[in-house]
Amino acid sequence: METVLLEVRDLRTSFFTDDGEVKAVDGVSFALPLGKTLGIVGESGSGKSITALSILKLIADNGKIIGGEIHYKGNDLLTYSDKQMRDIRGNAISMIFQEPMTSLNPVFTVGQQISESIMKHQNLSKKAALVKSVELLKLVGIPSPDKRIKQYPYELSGGMRQRVMIAMALACNPEILIADEPTTALDVTIQAQILRLIRELQMRLGMSVIMITHDLGVVAETCDYVAVMYAGQVVEYSDVVTLFQKPKHPYTIGLMNSLPRHDVEVEKLESIKGNVPNPKEMPTGCRFAPRCPAATDLCRREMPALMKDVEGNDVRCWIYSEKWEGESEVIVYGEKRIAESRGTETILSD
Repeated sequence: METVLLEVRDLRTSFFTDDGEVKAVDGVSFALPLGKTLGIVGESGSGKSITALSILKLIADNGKIIGGEIHYKGNDLLTYSDKQMRDIRGNAISMIFQEPMTSLNPVFTVGQQISESIMKHQNLSKKAALVKSVELLKLVGIPSPDKRIKQYPYELSGGMRQRVMIAMALACNPEILIADEPTTALDVTIQAQILRLIRELQMRLGMSVIMITHDLGVVAETCDYVAVMYAGQVVEYSDVVTLFQKPKHPYTIGLMNSLPRHDVEVEKLESIKGNVPNPKEMPTGCRFAPRCPAATDLCRREMPALMKDVEGNDVRCWIYSEKWEGESEVIVYGEKRIAESRGTETILSD
């Protein structure tokens, strides 16, 4: 049995505005096994980044974690003081933030920014920290690291800045690395290099990784487990092979049907009709119901819980509950997808 290093249970994070409460993360649960990679996937606004920031308790002033548990090595991080969290951030759990040009401080050199974390958490002198910073830049594949260490972020290319962010995240040998859209705004060649680098470093250093992305190709290439998020909730959680071979939730199936394929000459890509709900005006029942052609009155009336299917994977859909009986025998949705519910095939195809 795999050892779980980090477990998130029913996490709820809200932001309070003049227009009311915005439930950015609403009941998210997943587990990160030791040495494995968990992908958190979903379209923009689904709550992926807020989930990651909640793990590190880095929520904006108008936001608050209002419920749930975040267990790291058996301890709930939500009970930790600010001082205890400062010891965790960048040390045991590190994060590669989106947009390295805005995440890096433009008025400090690369060396100063990497060595800051090293001096704080490892009690090294400034000189020793700079020496280790050079070693880290070399580790992440930056040429002439002794020269780059003296440069400012604007003097580096996008790919190099991303590698600097990775070096900063690895400065204190973290057990968990959270990579938030690590290949955004990079060209395809550099994207592949960055993903390969993270994978190689993970194997070399024995880290567990949370990969946040909207790109299913990245998920297929790098992840062991996947949590699919929609409108602030996890709607499906399984191992990566199961997710791609037999997706269960109608939203996941819609995502899969929108992917180009290489095994057919001509294809018509499916699209998910409608829009993501306004976070201030969430549907009463299932949040995907307004866009789901399989939705019934039950879906529009009641919110489904994250439940186990017959194979032991988590899915937030009434199809996989006893309440679904009599609601619908055949669902028309997407192209050539089949989900099994209680041993009975529920067809999701044209």
